[in-house]
Amino acid sequence: MNKITNIVARQILDSRGNPTVETDVYVNNTMFGRASVPSGASTGEYEAVELRDNHDNYYLGKSVLKAVNNINGLIRENLIGVPIDDQLKIDNLMIEIDGTANKSKLGANSILSVSLSCLKAAASFNNKFLFNFIQKDLPKIMPIPMMNIINGGAHADNLIDFQEFMIMPLNTNRFSESLRIGVEIFHTLKQVLKSKGFSTNVGDEGGFAPNLKSNTEALEIITIAIEKAGYSPGKDVFISLDVAASEFYDKQNKLYKFKGEKHSGLNSSDMIGYFKKICNKFPIISIEDGLDQDDWDGWIKLSKELGEKVQLVGDDLFVTNSDRIKIGIKKNIANSVLIKLNQIGTFSETLEAINLAKLNNYSTIMSHRSGETEDSIISDISVGLSTGQIKTGSASRSDRISKYNQLLRIEEILGESAIFLGKNFKYI
Repeated sequence: MNKITNIVARQILDSRGNPTVETDVYVNNTMFGRASVPSGASTGEYEAVELRDNHDNYYLGKSVLKAVNNINGLIRENLIGVPIDDQLKIDNLMIEIDGTANKSKLGANSILSVSLSCLKAAASFNNKFLFNFIQKDLPKIMPIPMMNIINGGAHADNLIDFQEFMIMPLNTNRFSESLRIGVEIFHTLKQVLKSKGFSTNVGDEGGFAPNLKSNTEALEIITIAIEKAGYSPGKDVFISLDVAASEFYDKQNKLYKFKGEKHSGLNSSDMIGYFKKICNKFPIISIEDGLDQDDWDGWIKLSKELGEKVQLVGDDLFVTNSDRIKIGIKKNIANSVLIKLNQIGTFSETLEAINLAKLNNYSTIMSHRSGETEDSIISDISVGLSTGQIKTGSASRSDRISKYNQLLRIEEILGESAIFLGKNFKYI
């Protein structure tokens, strides 16, 4: 017998102290899988809907009891007795019950917590490590860490416009070594910031949130930290940016307005020129959401100008949605897809998005959200589906460290069969 026998959901807290959903799925009333879902601060307009209660006098409107009740009621009633090994059936049943294009009836948070709990329960029932159970036929590629070391934008209260400044240690053959280098640079950066009189408080994703004057100043300080830690920028370590341009795009005037730099606004061509300038000055090899999620013409120009030299990542642009990824492929826009489970709401749809991207030679990056939990499932999914890269925050905050620690465990289990493609990264 391998059927779902019980489902129990509850409200817990995420890394920002906001409510989120956690679900237990039982098989044969003994084995179970438990998963909790994250929440984003800067969310794309086309993401699946996160259901919240909006009661101002209870958790300031952020409680998720409606989502919990949907799981303990309608979802439970329909999934009891369904084979735990049939992930596609499980996910499709929930999609059918919801019946909306954006999962607004049941909530993507309720659907995803059940979907991932079922995935974990199935792995447990089959006595498999989760990363092996997910896709046993793929080579086990350890992801390149995109370590967030400076926060700006919606993730910090400072004048830095870009949301994330990340480092990618590539000149090594092991994930654990890449992680070590990143950690060393992170701690060195703290020393550099202190020496210059800046705050070393951290933002939502564990990166430092100093009140720097501009994006350029952040890049300069990161370069100093890389060198001070004993590594060579552009040889050992490279820089990745999450611009999150939709957050500072003036749709009415079609201008990108920086708060940290003096100008009246940049059009799409100006932004592309800005990116070309900083890519020539700093070892930047990946730019995420460089333009607004609806600036399709701008994205076409950006992709023509930089697509052969830089990894251009769609986050708000694609929102892990196969329909939007197909538009990007047709228009030859970007060359990489950021993968966030809660943007789409089920494991099956996430798998579809990853497979579509890979089939069309787009790289994939497994990603956390700014509001995380201690659940480390994205580490297993990243290895199980060979995404090749992962964004999971900085070398601080246990909600981020839990993902790195799980990857260390997986590398240990894999031993010499673990593959790390740092030195073969396409855009070096």
